[in-house]
Amino acid sequence: MSEFQRIAPEQARPLLQQGAQLVDIRDPQSFAAGHMIGAVHLDNHSLPDFIAGADFDKPLVVVCYHGNSSQSAAAYLAHQGFSEVYSLDGGFELWRSLYPQDTAQSPAE
Repeated sequence: MSEFQRIAPEQARPLLQQGAQLVDIRDPQSFAAGHMIGAVHLDNHSLPDFIAGADFDKPLVVVCYHGNSSQSAAAYLAHQGFSEVYSLDGGFELWRSLYPQDTAQSPAE
């Protein structure tokens, strides 16, 4: 598939529980303050390494703040060859309100 799909948190949760990859494209400070459990922070610097080591056959869920920026990132990743790419509608903010038990904070440095 060379396109991505938008997905609601209620649809994303089972995918993630089944081992889908999860990337968070928010800024590092926001990611450190809180993120979805299992998320990998992805930015322009870490993108090449992520793509080089990724499993292109595993579903990939992209998350941002509210579900807007993740759409363009998901489209980009779909064009890189990922077979199943999703943009999380409502982003981290909606996820955190629905599933606070499935969010984490990075350890303080």
